[in-house]
Amino acid sequence: MRTYDLTPFYRSTVGFDRFFSLLDQAASDGSPGYPPYNIERTGENAYRISVAVSGFSQGELSIVAKENTLTIKGEKSANENVAEKAEVLYRGIAARAFERAFQLADFVQVKNASLENGLLHVDLVREIPEAKKPRSIPIASGAQAPQVVDASVAA
Repeated sequence: MRTYDLTPFYRSTVGFDRFFSLLDQAASDGSPGYPPYNIERTGENAYRISVAVSGFSQGELSIVAKENTLTIKGEKSANENVAEKAEVLYRGIAARAFERAFQLADFVQVKNASLENGLLHVDLVREIPEAKKPRSIPIASGAQAPQVVDASVAA
């Protein structure tokens, strides 16, 4: 079984390492290697998951994003296998049903999905709300510091 080292991503994604930690956990939990997939960084806050789904049509695939979990399912229709007229001598192209789940980091949204050339591409974007973004606080010098007002009453 292949293992993937995500250490280089930890160095280049300060503040986003939880995303790769979750992906690393998902890959190491003994989940099967079918179907194979790639995770690419396409921009500063944009990512793409590409899943090899050759042999599946658009109607046989489903993508569900619920809370912080992205689930991709593929299920071949039973009628297609019965309707085959040719006798298959060797089946090297897997057409079995699958379910692949990905844990997404906070504020990661699924933008769109496309199926082209046997690859299912799911585009993700990390959109941090304005309230959660860091903001710069100006530092006042001693001359601009607020004056202390003495509120004592002169008698």
